[in-house]
Amino acid sequence: MPSNEGEHLLLHVRKRDQNTQWVAGLLAQLAQIKRNDIGFCGLKDRFAVTTQWYSLHLPGREIELSQLTHPDFEILATARHHRKLRRGMHSGNHFKITLRQVDFTPTMLEDRLQAIASCGVPNYFAEQRFGHHGNNLHKAQALIDADQLKGNRRGTGIYLSAARSWLFNLLVKRRIELGHLTEEFDGDQSAALWGRGRNSADGLIAEIEAQVLADWQSWCYALEHAGLKQERRDILLYPQQFEAQWLADDQVQLQFSLDAGCYATALLREISQLLRPELKPL
Repeated sequence: MPSNEGEHLLLHVRKRDQNTQWVAGLLAQLAQIKRNDIGFCGLKDRFAVTTQWYSLHLPGREIELSQLTHPDFEILATARHHRKLRRGMHSGNHFKITLRQVDFTPTMLEDRLQAIASCGVPNYFAEQRFGHHGNNLHKAQALIDADQLKGNRRGTGIYLSAARSWLFNLLVKRRIELGHLTEEFDGDQSAALWGRGRNSADGLIAEIEAQVLADWQSWCYALEHAGLKQERRDILLYPQQFEAQWLADDQVQLQFSLDAGCYATALLREISQLLRPELKPL
């Protein structure tokens, strides 16, 4: 919650078909401050209507909201706060998504939602993590080959995250193949986010992870020497406050909340095959 005082101006922003970084850059230009003085908690999908909070470092300075007007976004609310917003500070995200031209029935959907509520779904990092056509992974490989995957200070943080996420997805895939994402499996339900330090998994899971990552040692080495600390991430995600409302025979609106770092597209892929229309060039 905002503290309602402090050096940072919080803006609640709604945007359509604009990514988080682009709007942050616009706000910096409009407020005439450095790009590093803009903060936010996470990245939102570009191809959607999204809302999120930004912070602007404006110590001892008030600013007219008319100065921040831009056609690419709308300011919904403002507040003062004593801290800059940083990645990962938010607890989660709420989604309202409409699926059109669906070919399943209400009964089929209800059965699937009950299964998801009971068993969860694979907690994959979704496609947007890896860039258009997986280009972030190709770039990560090139940087690893050149020993230049060094993180945010070298401008390669997005590729570092993509590489780490890809290895995690490989581990989840293997755990699915072994039947570890079922109710019958009562062992460790996490997988490594690779980095420096000892693998904290138990013997069986550590052995599985070593086998999966044996062919990716150059990637593991790069992550370890980029300063990342090894962590664990749940291999299952469970949506909260999940509701479905049928708008037409072939159209359903889904509402749900996910913990920070979880992807709505990872959930939706377990409900329906998603097709995104190709964008026409301007």
